[in-house]
Amino acid sequence: MAFDLFGFTVSKKQTKKTFVTPENDDGAITYVEGGGFVGTYLNTDIDAKDENLLIQKYREMAMTQEVDLAITDVVNEAVLYEGGNVGNTTVALSLDTLQQSVGIKKKIIDEFKKIVSLLDFNKTGYDTFRKWYIDGKLYHHIIIDNNKPREGIKHLIPVDALDIKKVREIKREKDPVSNIEYTEDIEEYFLYKPDQTTGQFFPHGKHTEEIKVAPDSISYVHSGMIDSDKQVVIGYLYKAIKPYNQLRMIEDSLVIYRLARAPERRIFYIDVGNLPKLKAEQYLRSVMDKYKQKVVYNATTGEVEDQKKQMSMLEDFWLPRREGGRGTEINTLPSGQNLGEIEDIEYFRKKLYQSLNVPISRIEGTESTAFNLGRTSEINRDEIKFAKFISRLRQRFSSLFTDLLRIQLLLKGIIKEEDWTEIKDAIEYVWTQDSHYVELKDNEILRERLEVLSQLDEYIGKYFSNEWVRKNLLRQTDEEIKQLDKEIKRETGEDPDDAEINPDLLDFQGP
Repeated sequence: MAFDLFGFTVSKKQTKKTFVTPENDDGAITYVEGGGFVGTYLNTDIDAKDENLLIQKYREMAMTQEVDLAITDVVNEAVLYEGGNVGNTTVALSLDTLQQSVGIKKKIIDEFKKIVSLLDFNKTGYDTFRKWYIDGKLYHHIIIDNNKPREGIKHLIPVDALDIKKVREIKREKDPVSNIEYTEDIEEYFLYKPDQTTGQFFPHGKHTEEIKVAPDSISYVHSGMIDSDKQVVIGYLYKAIKPYNQLRMIEDSLVIYRLARAPERRIFYIDVGNLPKLKAEQYLRSVMDKYKQKVVYNATTGEVEDQKKQMSMLEDFWLPRREGGRGTEINTLPSGQNLGEIEDIEYFRKKLYQSLNVPISRIEGTESTAFNLGRTSEINRDEIKFAKFISRLRQRFSSLFTDLLRIQLLLKGIIKEEDWTEIKDAIEYVWTQDSHYVELKDNEILRERLEVLSQLDEYIGKYFSNEWVRKNLLRQTDEEIKQLDKEIKRETGEDPDDAEINPDLLDFQGP
């Protein structure tokens, strides 16, 4: 299964023999070849097309007001950049748990800063995160100097999710002794084909415009959600498709109903006597043209026009009546009686917001349900769920930094492939939090603790010890307690070092 790939490769993954077919956890177009008598082939044309149709649907939804409002709220919470101070970044790297030398840690942090700079994440992080959240996947082409790979990554070029797909070829063999099929080899690569309006891909080079790209040359991060039936990556907007379509349909039907039932219409019964049918129709037409008025304003030409020749569903009815009836009569049809009821609209809009994981109080807040910044007593359960959702999004998106950092460290020879597992597990990404919100929240928490402390004051020393109160109520660590005691003694004029001297030794007299 050897073939030439565009780009570079920094490591070769070793395939372990197993009778279990690898699970598709990244939405790659997977097919199996070999395996004894029968080989399985997956139609990549259909798979790629279905996935592209989903992405196009996501982008369509993101252009509407309701969905855009929810997406903006999500991205605003996830990506924060507070300017004003030199060195402020949207995301930083923490290696406190990494068991490596200080020099290695510094090199890793420096390379991470370069990755952030190549992505221009401090300026365009909002747009990058939004694009990933909508599409459910994000691709970057990694550019290096093939003559000087030690210089690391030179450029990162975004790739449209409609133009590229990941492919996984699995070669199966059959053991001659046990007659059990096992995985012999796995080849992974990316297929790039621009202008993928139809979503067609051909994994065996049947199309001359396709480019097979080495997996290390593409940075790929997805939502982490896989459709179990179609084996494709689904975005965070996937579960909002049905309520979105329902809301659009019910809104359109409401507009049509109101246009049709809003005006009052009249029914004219015209007495035509004993005139023949043709004469009766001509007479009815003449009466209708005589009294009907349809004067409109033409915004294009700026003229007032008479459009009697055109009849709409909102106009009056003209009906003939034979001799012997009640003669000419005019009746009025009432308009719709429930035109102001929009409970069904509100129901589907609320259902849409719930599917987008955004608390309804943030979008349709009232005085009783509105989210008040910094008041922990007023933060409801929906806000807690939303904060956890944002944390999961950040963790998933951080795979982008992890993937690029791995390539950068291996190219520059800072680490080896076998060392990456240890480093990867120790990497922690610290995202910028809303400082104003955090400050207000901390103040509110401290106020609540002090209120409880004031109520326990008379019981301290009787039922509760000072150490228990400081550790369990005030949540102070041993280091904080020690440091605070020193500061208190210093501020009161006492020598803080005296607290560390055993008082029993002060009366000791030497021999």
